Amino acid sequence: METEPLFWICAVIAVLLTGISKGGFGGVALLAVPLMALVISPVRAAGIMLPILIVMDAVSVWSYRKSWDKRLLFLMLPGAVLGIVIGGLLAGYVGDRFVLIFVGIIALAFSAYSVFKPKGNAGFIKDNKPLGVGASIIAGFTSFLAHAGGPPYQIYTIPQGLPKTVYAGTSVMFFAVVNAVKLVPYFMLGQFDRANLTTSLILIPLAPVGVLLGVWLLKRISQEAFYKFLYAMVFIVGVKLLWDGLAF
Repeated sequence: METEPLFWICAVIAVLLTGISKGGFGGVALLAVPLMALVISPVRAAGIMLPILIVMDAVSVWSYRKSWDKRLLFLMLPGAVLGIVIGGLLAGYVGDRFVLIFVGIIALAFSAYSVFKPKGNAGFIKDNKPLGVGASIIAGFTSFLAHAGGPPYQIYTIPQGLPKTVYAGTSVMFFAVVNAVKLVPYFMLGQFDRANLTTSLILIPLAPVGVLLGVWLLKRISQEAFYKFLYAMVFIVGVKLLWDGLAF
């Protein structure tokens, strides 16, 4: 278990941000592992965060149990599971730097597309099922490596134009399944040692606080502002991840 004050400051902020993300503000959670990686290794940060994510998922699934898009989930979940399997098989060969740069490039490319996309081209993403499957595979892969599946997932789901509550609920359900599946390979890779689990247990009480705060905030902003916030967060996180990867 960590004893450094700086670690606990970063960890508390990371858990609260992740909870707000789980409450409906997808994209914020991407900052969690990079924030904790300022003081510990990204691999260990991911191991500490996963049990906390599972607790948050339980709260989030209950909050959005009536608001999600079944069609979208059925399209994307099989690919996400495949991406997790690929991540598990390559875990010993792919370094932290690669993950940070890879996810950062995806996030920035998506941000650029959202700003400069040609008029009338929104349907290309919205109706492109192969793109949805591809995005879900990448989301599963990057989620396994660094809980960073947000940008690949959002590339396909934000252009669907779902109502904000349905979008939030669909994201919650998607990543709840993804995180549950990740438990098996994380256990096999020894991520749940005594030190990591002890740290996770200390931080878990903050999980529902962050989730409920996110749900509360989501109900009080407009749909237009919600999507603008998502695009902005994808860009900011992309810059942060790419910077960290290049400076690794």
